[in-house]
Amino acid sequence: MRMTSGKRAVALLGALALAVVGCATLTDSRPGWPNKEYEKIIAGRLDADYVGTAACTAKCHAHDTLTRDFRASIHGEQVSAETHLPLVNCESCHGPGSLAIANITKETCDYKTFVPLKEIPPGAMTLICLKCHAGQSLANLADWPSSPHAVANLSCPNCHKVHKGPAQKVKRSEIAALCTSCHRDVAAAFTLPSHHAVPEGKITCVDCHNPHGTPNNSNLKAAPTRNVCVRCHAEKTGPFLYEHANLSADCQSCHEPHGSINGQLLRYSQPFLCLQCHNGHNSARHPGLKTRETKATYFTGCTTCHPRIHGTDLPGFRNDDRLTR
Repeated sequence: MRMTSGKRAVALLGALALAVVGCATLTDSRPGWPNKEYEKIIAGRLDADYVGTAACTAKCHAHDTLTRDFRASIHGEQVSAETHLPLVNCESCHGPGSLAIANITKETCDYKTFVPLKEIPPGAMTLICLKCHAGQSLANLADWPSSPHAVANLSCPNCHKVHKGPAQKVKRSEIAALCTSCHRDVAAAFTLPSHHAVPEGKITCVDCHNPHGTPNNSNLKAAPTRNVCVRCHAEKTGPFLYEHANLSADCQSCHEPHGSINGQLLRYSQPFLCLQCHNGHNSARHPGLKTRETKATYFTGCTTCHPRIHGTDLPGFRNDDRLTR
């Protein structure tokens, strides 16, 4: 039944309404801030003075553990004048601390005079980190503003724990747990019978994805998708004289990237995967396969006869490109 123009218009409006509602649920609405407030985020209290890490920690013992871990961290190492690196200390992120320690009592500073890191918008939180990292890590962060993580209102501390030493980079053994804490669908895929060896610790998410953003879909490190896969599956690199037509650039045409109920991460089991593009064989095309019905169609494991499914430099047994050897 063909839809009338009126019905098409109603359907289109309904789809747009669903899209708007769906997008609205992705991120929480946050009101804009006056420019002066953003200046305070970057510079801290304009009426306060910098006193240095030693002055902050000398008058307050409540953060002794944090101070110890910070001094052992990558950021803490830069406090030393011997490194000749940009100075990074407590006030680099929290803002000048003179007002905070001016009237300190009972080992509690006036933390309200610091930058309210737990209250500011995620984008502003990222700006604090970019005060240094815009220059120090430009190559890795160039695509961050347009990345899916930035659009989803994530900021650096969501993944990086600045006070946790000695390295603020997430340990390789902890990356998968961190990523799947948000990407629950991917966590579920890794529990399927056929999956990439992420739970086993042989590979991890950042081997394929750059969490800080790339110009490619899903933050993949290369494009097309095949260029990511062949970093490990080198035997599929090619180019081959006989290749699978139209599928050489995107492995995901046949394979699920994270996990599948089918072997070899296949999207569908054989022969149903191949039947998405190919017709079934019958006795006319396979004279050696005889059954009671001469026009019977054969549905079996295609790779039993066509093992070189990714490509080969050798012609088939019939001197064609059937990927049989």
